[in-house]
This record gives sequence, structure tokens and C-alpha cells, in this order.
Amino acid sequence: MPSTNQINNTDHHYREKTNSTSKLTLVAIAVTIVLTIAVLGLAVAILIKVNQTTSTETVTTTSASLNSVLAESIRIHDVMGHLNELQRIATTNNGNRAVSTSGFNQTLDYITNSLSLYTNYNVKKSFFTIRQFALVNNPILISSINSVVTNYTYSDDLSAADFYHIQFSIAANFASFQQISVIPGVGCSDDEWSKASVSPAGKVALVKRGICAFSDKGALAAKYNVQALLIYNDGASPDRISPIAIGLGQQNNLPALFLSYPVGQALADAALNATTNTGVRLIINVENLPLSPIGNICADTPTGDATQTIVIGSHSDSVPAGPGINDNGSGSAANLGLAIALARLFQTSSYEKYKYRIRFCWWGAEEIGLLGSDDHVKQAKVATAIGERLQDYLINLNYDMLGSPNYIFGIYDGQTANNATPAQALPGSNKISALFRDWFESQKLPWDFTDFSGRSDYGPFLAE
Repeated sequence: MPSTNQINNTDHHYREKTNSTSKLTLVAIAVTIVLTIAVLGLAVAILIKVNQTTSTETVTTTSASLNSVLAESIRIHDVMGHLNELQRIATTNNGNRAVSTSGFNQTLDYITNSLSLYTNYNVKKSFFTIRQFALVNNPILISSINSVVTNYTYSDDLSAADFYHIQFSIAANFASFQQISVIPGVGCSDDEWSKASVSPAGKVALVKRGICAFSDKGALAAKYNVQALLIYNDGASPDRISPIAIGLGQQNNLPALFLSYPVGQALADAALNATTNTGVRLIINVENLPLSPIGNICADTPTGDATQTIVIGSHSDSVPAGPGINDNGSGSAANLGLAIALARLFQTSSYEKYKYRIRFCWWGAEEIGLLGSDDHVKQAKVATAIGERLQDYLINLNYDMLGSPNYIFGIYDGQTANNATPAQALPGSNKISALFRDWFESQKLPWDFTDFSGRSDYGPFLAE
């Protein structure tokens, strides 16, 4: 299904994000602009029924009209109030709002309470479960290069660390040194994995950071039956030297660690040198924890045809490394501000109700693999109740990272969807892209396309 948002420059799906809270004034400027885009997206969705199969309709700038009443009703200080509250929640909960934490649970409570106080929407919470991850103690990484043994440094101070754990690694306890298979390039394709000078099967794969998502590297490592996976930084800039905190996603079933660039490159050089005998030992002890329930929130307008539903989604969780004020407090706050503004208008007699039902959603666990939106789509695929079926959804608009000091006006480019995207999703996606493009150009605003890669919560919708 089509989706559009504004983005800032970002890495791959498991984005390596830390969120600044010291530039809220600049963030406010970006959010102010973005809310206009959000309103435009809603107006477009209301005014134009997207053909999900084929269309010969010509899209012009006149179609991308802005509903000024709705735009003017959005109170920017209210949106900033939501952002400040999300910051307060993070500050009082160990600095983040990541899933399976009190910060995340309080974020859901805040969104739910705001919707209950300021709207007459039908608000529902649904839950799914995820794996939890915690270490029993610090992992150990030891190398042997021509019988010279090195015990590397693990530290939560990443600038002082040689390596760091990877979220959702499984346990490992190698009794002896294991051979390394250095994967050519950055390990993002079958071609690279198949060309490794030492077959990766049964070995410890060593892969450089770059190009594709870390979860993609993990999936390829599993496909080639490695014993463990070591990813190392690429040294491309001063901030890409030390190890970083990443995750491989809920589906990972490999022991895995992230290495600094110097350590990773030294191991790669040694392993590729035919005159050296190189191996590594890993010890990773992982706690056996119960599954954790994670919540999604959806709020439906009380009017509008439930079989023609516009879904506006944003994810409510942050990464563990920060409060998530840009990613994705900005999207969550914009979504909440838009929902409340529309509810306020709907409760007046002068504002005409929409033909379509609007469903505002806040997805959980985006940061560990789009899990909330994926669960919602899976449930909608098998639902039989009218208004809950996937076939009842016309459009999905995705609001992820809508405000940043280095913001751009970005539009998902429907023409870059991958080959696995169902054909019926493409015409509507391209039409929405064209509407946003034409509106930006009519307003003489700079904009740029971004790849329709599926690496945010629109991905599960697009796949269907």
C-alpha cells in the first residue's frame, strides 16, 4: 500500500540512531512543516480514491489541494507538548522508551490517555509477544594469531571497547579457537558469500559493515550455516571506528558480536594471510527470559465507511540508546496532534465528516524489526469482521522521523519498490508520490525522493 513521510538521512533498517534533545527549537520548525505535509497527505487520501490495480487518471497539482481548516486547527504548541512529555518519560526511565521498558509502557499510556481525553475515537490496544534479551555477564572474545593470544575489551563505553554485544544474539561457549571465514565486500549478496576464500559453513563469519541492513547480513549468515557472526565497523569516518549497539532482529539464531574497525580489520588481514593460523573463541551467556507482551494502539474515527479505511501509522518505541525524540517521537507526536485536531473539528457542526474512516495507529517494536505493524497486518489478513480486514484498507500513510535539525522534504518513491511488491500496490503508491511531488513543486519547496525499501512500518502493508 502507498505510504509517504518526511525523513532525515539515516542508515539501514536497524538504524544506528541517537536522538538529540538539545535542539527542540529546530525540531519544532521541522515538525511544523511536516504537519502541513501530514495534513496534505490526509487531504489527498480523502479527495482521491486510490486505484489499487490500474489507473489512467492524470494527477495534477490541483488534486493536491490543502484542507486549510484542518491545517489551521493543528496547534503546534500542543505537538511540542507531546514531544516534551515523551522526553520527560525517557528522562525518568533510564533515558529511553525502548520496548519492554517502563518508558515504552508509559509512552503507550500517554498516547491512550490523550486520545481518551481529547477525542471520541474508538481506541483499541492489541498485544503481541517478543523475545527479550539480556546478558548474564560480559561476553568474551579471544583471538589466536600464530599462537599469539589476545583477549579483547568489552565495555559499555563504546569508545573504549574493542567489541560489543549484538541484541538477540544467542548464547555461545567455544571451547577451542574456531576458523574465520572473511566475507568479501560487505556481505550483502549471495555472490559475496559464495566467493569467500574459506567456505563460511561451520566457520565464524567476519563481515564488514555497509550497504545493507544488519539483519540482511544476519539472514545471509544463517543461510550459509555459519557457526557465529562477527560484524565490524568500516572505518569510513571518525564515528565509524568503535563498535556500535545494533540488533539482528527477533528471528536471529546465531551467536553474534560487533567489533571495532581496528580489531575487525586486523582479524580479516590475519585470516586472509595464508601464512598465519588464525582463530577466535566466543563466550556469550544470555539470560533465559519469558516472552514480553508489546502493545499497538489504534484509534478509529466514529464516522466514515469502515470498508474504506485510511490508516495513518507511526511507531511509538525508541532505540535503547536514546529518548527517540526525532525517531520517532516526532512522528508519534505529529500523528497524535493530527488525530486530536481532526476529532476537534468533527465535533463541530460546520466541518463536513469524511466519507472514509480514518484509523490512527501507533505501532510497537518497529526498532527491532517492524514487529507491531507486521502483527497488525497478519491479524488483518485473517480477520473476518468488517473494518478489520486488510481488504478494508485503502491507504497506509507512514510517519517516521518527521522532525530533525537536518531535515529534508522527502517522498517515498513508489517506482523504487522491490520486485516482490504485489502489483496491485504500485499504481496507488506511484499516484501518492506524484501528488506530493506536484504539491511541493507548486509551493516551490525543495524535495527529494527516498527509496521505497520497506524498512519502516509501511513495509508489511506494502508486502500485501
